Amino acid sequence: MITEEIRQKISHAIEQVRPYLQNDGGDIELIEITDDLVVKVQLQGACGTCPYSLMTLKNGVEQAVRKEVPQIKEVVSV
Repeated sequence: MITEEIRQKISHAIEQVRPYLQNDGGDIELIEITDDLVVKVQLQGACGTCPYSLMTLKNGVEQAVRKEVPQIKEVVSV
């Protein structure tokens, strides 16, 4: 079960990486946190079409989220 504390920590982690994405003309939106702890996000703007978006997602967003909530399985783009 996803607690409000986990949801807030994930949102906080995403807010920490958002300025870096916005500097490159992109953005990110939290779509869903599944019961099995998969975080679904949508990369927007330049980040949605960038060939490096998977690297950004895994090396930037996922690492930031896992730092806040280590039990997260993965971060995926939807």
